[in-house]
Amino acid sequence: MFQGASSLSLDAKGRLSMPTRHRDALGAALTITKHPHGCLMVFPRSAWEQFRERIVNLPMSAQWWKRIFLGNAMDVDMDGSGRVLVSPELRAGAGISKDVVLLGMGAHFELWDAQVYAAQEAEAMKADMPDVFKDFSF
Repeated sequence: MFQGASSLSLDAKGRLSMPTRHRDALGAALTITKHPHGCLMVFPRSAWEQFRERIVNLPMSAQWWKRIFLGNAMDVDMDGSGRVLVSPELRAGAGISKDVVLLGMGAHFELWDAQVYAAQEAEAMKADMPDVFKDFSF
Protein backbone atom coordinates (compact mmCIF):
# COMPACT_ATOMS: atom_id res chain seq x y z
CA MET A 1 0.00 0.00 0.00
CA PHE A 2 1.39 3.34 -1.06
CA GLN A 3 0.73 6.41 1.05
CA GLY A 4 2.21 9.81 1.68
CA ALA A 5 3.16 12.77 -0.49
CA SER A 6 6.46 13.59 -2.18
CA SER A 7 7.33 16.92 -3.79
CA LEU A 8 9.44 16.17 -6.83
CA SER A 9 10.66 17.70 -10.09
CA LEU A 10 10.78 16.23 -13.56
CA ASP A 11 14.13 16.55 -15.31
CA ALA A 12 14.57 18.23 -18.70
CA LYS A 13 13.68 14.96 -20.49
CA GLY A 14 10.44 14.52 -18.53
CA ARG A 15 11.76 11.81 -16.23
CA LEU A 16 10.47 11.37 -12.71
CA SER A 17 12.79 10.00 -10.05
CA MET A 18 10.66 7.72 -7.88
CA PRO A 19 11.24 8.09 -4.13
CA THR A 20 13.68 5.48 -2.86
CA ARG A 21 11.24 4.26 -0.20
CA HIS A 22 8.80 3.07 -2.88
CA ARG A 23 11.12 1.58 -5.50
CA ASP A 24 11.23 -2.01 -4.22
CA ALA A 25 7.46 -2.23 -3.81
CA LEU A 26 6.86 -0.66 -7.23
CA GLY A 27 9.13 -2.95 -9.18
CA ALA A 28 10.68 -1.92 -12.48
CA ALA A 29 7.59 -2.25 -14.70
CA LEU A 30 4.98 0.52 -14.33
CA THR A 31 1.96 1.82 -16.20
CA ILE A 32 0.94 5.49 -16.32
CA THR A 33 -2.46 6.73 -17.48
CA LYS A 34 -4.86 9.65 -17.15
CA HIS A 35 -7.11 10.20 -14.14
CA PRO A 36 -10.49 11.95 -14.57
CA HIS A 37 -9.55 14.61 -12.00
CA GLY A 38 -6.73 15.99 -14.14
CA CYS A 39 -3.75 14.12 -12.77
CA LEU A 40 -1.98 10.92 -13.79
CA MET A 41 -2.15 7.51 -12.17
CA VAL A 42 1.07 5.51 -11.75
CA PHE A 43 0.60 1.78 -11.18
CA PRO A 44 2.96 -1.09 -10.50
CA ARG A 45 2.27 -3.45 -13.41
CA SER A 46 0.46 -6.05 -11.26
CA ALA A 47 -1.92 -3.43 -9.83
CA TRP A 48 -2.45 -2.01 -13.33
CA GLU A 49 -3.45 -5.42 -14.65
CA GLN A 50 -6.13 -5.71 -11.96
CA PHE A 51 -7.40 -2.18 -12.64
CA ARG A 52 -7.32 -2.77 -16.40
CA GLU A 53 -9.41 -5.93 -16.01
CA ARG A 54 -12.08 -3.96 -14.13
CA ILE A 55 -12.12 -1.27 -16.83
CA VAL A 56 -12.29 -3.76 -19.70
CA ASN A 57 -15.39 -5.34 -18.16
CA LEU A 58 -17.35 -2.08 -17.93
CA PRO A 59 -20.47 -1.84 -20.12
CA MET A 60 -20.62 0.02 -23.43
CA SER A 61 -22.13 3.03 -21.65
CA ALA A 62 -18.65 3.59 -20.19
CA GLN A 63 -16.85 3.37 -23.55
CA TRP A 64 -15.40 6.88 -23.34
CA TRP A 65 -13.97 6.16 -19.90
CA LYS A 66 -12.43 2.98 -21.27
CA ARG A 67 -10.79 5.10 -23.95
CA ILE A 68 -9.52 7.60 -21.39
CA PHE A 69 -8.00 4.97 -19.09
CA LEU A 70 -6.87 2.31 -21.56
CA GLY A 71 -6.23 4.42 -24.64
CA ASN A 72 -3.85 6.69 -22.74
CA ALA A 73 -2.07 3.98 -20.75
CA MET A 74 1.67 3.78 -21.31
CA ASP A 75 3.91 1.04 -20.03
CA VAL A 76 7.23 2.34 -18.74
CA ASP A 77 10.28 0.79 -17.12
CA MET A 78 12.14 2.27 -14.21
CA ASP A 79 15.82 2.73 -15.09
CA GLY A 80 18.73 1.81 -12.84
CA SER A 81 18.57 5.25 -11.21
CA GLY A 82 14.89 4.86 -10.27
CA ARG A 83 13.60 7.19 -12.99
CA VAL A 84 10.57 6.74 -15.24
CA LEU A 85 9.81 8.71 -18.37
CA VAL A 86 6.46 10.48 -18.29
CA SER A 87 5.51 10.88 -21.95
CA PRO A 88 4.95 14.36 -23.38
CA GLU A 89 1.34 13.42 -24.20
CA LEU A 90 0.56 12.43 -20.63
CA ARG A 91 2.38 15.45 -19.19
CA ALA A 92 0.39 17.77 -21.46
CA GLY A 93 -2.88 16.03 -20.60
CA ALA A 94 -2.30 16.61 -16.88
CA GLY A 95 -0.77 20.08 -17.25
CA ILE A 96 2.51 18.85 -15.77
CA SER A 97 5.65 20.80 -16.57
CA LYS A 98 8.32 20.46 -13.87
CA ASP A 99 7.25 20.56 -10.22
CA VAL A 100 4.98 17.69 -9.20
CA VAL A 101 3.39 16.04 -6.21
CA LEU A 102 3.37 12.24 -6.05
CA LEU A 103 0.61 10.95 -3.75
CA GLY A 104 0.40 7.38 -2.52
CA MET A 105 -3.22 6.26 -2.97
CA GLY A 106 -3.11 2.65 -1.84
CA ALA A 107 -2.43 0.38 -4.82
CA HIS A 108 -1.24 3.23 -7.07
CA PHE A 109 0.07 6.80 -7.07
CA GLU A 110 -1.42 10.02 -8.36
CA LEU A 111 0.97 12.41 -10.08
CA TRP A 112 -0.14 16.06 -10.00
CA ASP A 113 1.25 19.33 -11.21
CA ALA A 114 2.29 20.91 -7.89
CA GLN A 115 0.38 24.18 -8.37
CA VAL A 116 -2.78 22.46 -9.59
CA TYR A 117 -2.72 20.07 -6.64
CA ALA A 118 -2.20 22.87 -4.10
CA ALA A 119 -5.12 24.85 -5.53
CA GLN A 120 -7.49 21.87 -5.65
CA GLU A 121 -6.52 20.72 -2.16
CA ALA A 122 -7.18 24.23 -0.79
CA GLU A 123 -10.65 24.22 -2.41
CA ALA A 124 -11.42 20.78 -1.01
CA MET A 125 -10.37 21.87 2.49
CA LYS A 126 -12.86 24.77 2.36
CA ALA A 127 -15.78 22.52 1.42
CA ASP A 128 -17.87 20.38 3.74
CA MET A 129 -16.69 16.83 4.21
CA PRO A 130 -18.58 14.21 2.20
CA ASP A 131 -21.38 12.34 3.96
CA VAL A 132 -19.26 9.18 4.17
CA PHE A 133 -17.20 10.98 6.83
CA LYS A 134 -20.18 12.04 8.99
CA ASP A 135 -19.75 9.08 11.38
CA PHE A 136 -15.98 8.80 10.95
CA SER A 137 -13.93 9.41 14.08
CA PHE A 138 -10.57 11.18 13.90
